[in-house]
Amino acid sequence: MPLSFFLTGLIIGFSIAAPVGPIGVLCIRRTLTEGRASGFISGLGAATADAIYGFVAGFGLTFVSSFLIREQTWIRLVGGAFLCYLGVKTFFARPATQGASIRGVGLIRAFTSTLFLTLTNPMTILSFAAIFAGLGLGGSAGSYGAAVLLVLGVFLGSAFWWLILSTGVGFLGGKLHANALQWVNRISGLIILGFGVVALLSLL
Repeated sequence: MPLSFFLTGLIIGFSIAAPVGPIGVLCIRRTLTEGRASGFISGLGAATADAIYGFVAGFGLTFVSSFLIREQTWIRLVGGAFLCYLGVKTFFARPATQGASIRGVGLIRAFTSTLFLTLTNPMTILSFAAIFAGLGLGGSAGSYGAAVLLVLGVFLGSAFWWLILSTGVGFLGGKLHANALQWVNRISGLIILGFGVVALLSLL
């Protein structure tokens, strides 16, 4: 049933996005200090990465998945280092006073940074591969249509979570003064830095 694959994708995408990790912390911080648009666009970057990995797993692109898994040490090293950099930068960042009006380059940067961070977690593809295999989708002939619906559902489910998060957190943004926003930056920076350190230590 095509609709069932789409609905399954929605649930998978929402469930994968919902746990609070470095991307969630980053989106919350950006929503509070730069506005809902920045937070939501940041989430869309993660949702896009989820869809890309879902696409690779669903269509059986083994040469891509094999490369990602084989080179995961270097990929995770880059991702962990970037998280550390982002954590330090966030810690020392000053609260944005015109965050809600961010456009153009600022939103593109928000999107690409979370896209990059999510793509540098190649283990994500193993989760999608297991899910697709469990549903009988491995890129075999005749299942491409179902795989497309599943991947589309994953993207929309993930995007829906980021919309909920950025909207909900956005209501708090207007009630926080500059000093509180400074502490948001510091706490978020430490948490993101912590995720980066843990990622680097896991390579040992």
